[in-house]
Amino acid sequence: MKLEAVDYTAANAEELFVESLRNTGFGVLKNHPIQQKLVSSIYENWNEFFNSEDKNDFRFNVETQDGFFPSEVSEIAKGHTKKDIKEYFHYYPWGQCPEALKAELQNYYDEANKLAAELLSWVEKHSPDDVSKLYSQPLSSMIDGSSQTLLRVLHYPPLKGDEELGAIRAGAHEDINLLTVLPAANEPGLQVKSKEGEWLDVPCDFGNLIINIGDMLQEASGGYFPSTTHRVVNPEGTDKSKARISLPLFLHPKPEVVLSERHTANSYLMERLKELGVI
Repeated sequence: MKLEAVDYTAANAEELFVESLRNTGFGVLKNHPIQQKLVSSIYENWNEFFNSEDKNDFRFNVETQDGFFPSEVSEIAKGHTKKDIKEYFHYYPWGQCPEALKAELQNYYDEANKLAAELLSWVEKHSPDDVSKLYSQPLSSMIDGSSQTLLRVLHYPPLKGDEELGAIRAGAHEDINLLTVLPAANEPGLQVKSKEGEWLDVPCDFGNLIINIGDMLQEASGGYFPSTTHRVVNPEGTDKSKARISLPLFLHPKPEVVLSERHTANSYLMERLKELGVI
């Protein structure tokens, strides 16, 4: 099986996109409205940020979870024992950010959120009736005005050869949120696990937009839309000397949103963050 990119401008884009989400947990869009020029500029500017000492002036706030997270506090994927080989910056509109980089990042945050709301409406529109009735409110309204939606700027540094044995850039995991919106990174490595257990390369053509289902949408849909396992593998050969920048937007509902009989968005998030050792 191969993940195929869906043309956002096609007449049947909605159906093809939701079908891909349903079958693989991922949807890949081309010809979408987010400008490649904006994404490229963010990659370039944040690569400079991560290569400077200025990043340490924005060290993360433990309580609010915004700011710069160095590699020594990197996440350990659920079920793994090795830290991921990465560092990252958590951006919220209300949080800390280098002033010179904020306007551009906020522009992307706004554009990606706007598109994400549309994609959630596609998901709801093409959900079977017995699944739609499980949604406590329209899916797009769950994120409307949410202060929890997180934009993460990820930096996977070049590999030096002294990395901990068994460590990779991002261990196999599922996302916590409703949907994750991700422009294709500047280097390959993202893989998704198929229902048959096979690891598939996600198309990384620059300009593609990659969307995957998170645990919260799986919870809200009663499992109809599966939260899919994915990972970022280490490069091989000469690519080991290349850094990788990634820009996932994690769509989080407002805390009070009811996902299911078991969970609100907040109770689900707290449960998962404790499992990850983040809190």
